[in-house]
Amino acid sequence: MNQKELRELIEFLKEQDIAEFELERGDVKVRIKRNVPGAAPEIRYIAPHPAAPVEPAPASSAPAVSHSSSAKAETTSPTASTAKETLHTVKSPIVGTFYESPSPGSPPFVKAGDSVEVGQILCIVEAMKLMNEIECDVAGEIVEMLVKNGQPIEYGQELFSVRPRA
Repeated sequence: MNQKELRELIEFLKEQDIAEFELERGDVKVRIKRNVPGAAPEIRYIAPHPAAPVEPAPASSAPAVSHSSSAKAETTSPTASTAKETLHTVKSPIVGTFYESPSPGSPPFVKAGDSVEVGQILCIVEAMKLMNEIECDVAGEIVEMLVKNGQPIEYGQELFSVRPRA
């Protein structure tokens, strides 16, 4: 199940006001549970094998993946001293392992201070032995890389802070 299918499923469940849903497709199991009307759904993704380790959610043995359809695409930088600066965050579209370069020993795709364009590759997220290129969705400047190379990441986890071009 890809990100687009997952988003469509979540939107459908919200439209139909379905509080809980579970789907099994081969070795992949997805469970969506909405606790409060209007609140963000809780999504649990259970990998078919330990290819991409994920930290367990509190009080649960299954890896938890959070998705918020009402999440802001922009956030305020906590490091801005005098003037509040609006930054765009690039989030992971999948659960997997974050890689900053195309191969070990290669230079990273981007680093803090680099100028980026829409569609430019920022990193790779490995999920179930597949390498997924993550592209930038806004033109601007990389302010900060929020994860470390080789780190397990979750769906919706913030990867980069980008200062959009004016």
